[in-house]
Amino acid sequence: MTASTDSVDFLHPVRTTDSVSFESVVTWTGTSSMEVFVKIIAEDLKSGNRKIAATALLTFVALDQHNRPTRVPQVILETEEERKLHETASDRARIRKERKQKSKELAAFLTANYPWEQYSSC
Repeated sequence: MTASTDSVDFLHPVRTTDSVSFESVVTWTGTSSMEVFVKIIAEDLKSGNRKIAATALLTFVALDQHNRPTRVPQVILETEEERKLHETASDRARIRKERKQKSKELAAFLTANYPWEQYSSC
């Protein structure tokens, strides 16, 4: 289950002459959640030049057959890129938790102050 999309950062345009590929790696795991880094690579089919067109960070929660969170294995770091992403994951997790709490507070305020009676059926 997708728990959050932290960011999608568009760094370079993708042109009609580009081929696009996506690479993803699990950068961090908690008890039942995992952070996934996605790199979108554009390659100019004429020149062969490659560039990172966009990056994204997503969080997923593993669910069992009863739709309850279930344990995930710890991530195994294999590359320098994976190690760098893993080193900075705890900061992103903390920020994600703070952002979610602020979203809940805003939703509670908006729910309490929404003119529901305007939209209820008679």
